Amino acid sequence: MLRLTVNGAAGRMGRRVTAVAAAANDVHVIAALENQDHPQIGRDAGELAGIETLNVPVLSQLDDDAEIDVIIDFSKPEGAEHATALARSRGIPLVIATTGLSDTQQAAIRAAAEIIPIVWAPSMSLTVNLAMKLCALASSTLAAQTGQVDVEIIERHHRFKEDAPSGTAFRFGEIVAKEMGQTLHRHGREGMTGQRSSDEIGYHALRTGDNPGEHTIIFAPLGETLEITVRASNRDCYAIGALAAARFVVKQSPGLYGMDDVLGLKHI
Repeated sequence: MLRLTVNGAAGRMGRRVTAVAAAANDVHVIAALENQDHPQIGRDAGELAGIETLNVPVLSQLDDDAEIDVIIDFSKPEGAEHATALARSRGIPLVIATTGLSDTQQAAIRAAAEIIPIVWAPSMSLTVNLAMKLCALASSTLAAQTGQVDVEIIERHHRFKEDAPSGTAFRFGEIVAKEMGQTLHRHGREGMTGQRSSDEIGYHALRTGDNPGEHTIIFAPLGETLEITVRASNRDCYAIGALAAARFVVKQSPGLYGMDDVLGLKHI
């Protein structure tokens, strides 16, 4: 039985991780953590998640005697920073799904990965990570055969998302640039921008309603267009992926891993 702590348990994603984990036969939610000033401190994590009572109160600190196998972090950058320090100090494997991290926070994750195993990915979605592999294939093939290919990335998320473009959109851009060599990453366009540069990737962030996540990567050589689109219909896909990452990371040696490692896509 996988003994799980959910960091950011009162957030939208934290609640879904709790609910999906509670329904799994091989996972036991042991603890739920939140910022000490959060209004839901003390509430039962199961009730917050809209399921049965789990007798797991939302706390700001992990009990000293808590026996934890893995922490899943779906929070904010400050919460991810706290989860990284906690996991490092306790020697607990960690899954980080929080985006918008500063350079300092990212450096702390890399340093912690020298001591504990960490899965760190901008998206826990299984289909998003498959789409990333498809984008790598499209990028390398089109670059080799057509020369100039225009690439634009459009992402849509709910109105409450605080960072833009999304970490997933940036990751798609990194994958494309690695294969095609673009060095200019342009965020939106306005005014007389002139002709499009062949060296750029364009990013466009939309924030609408309760959209849980949608990404379209457009490849456009002259004469034709390829679009790779992946969209979530609810947040459970991210929770399912995070639990897959948790099952993977508890079996690993210290190091930094991605969803490619979790899904066995690394060498495909």
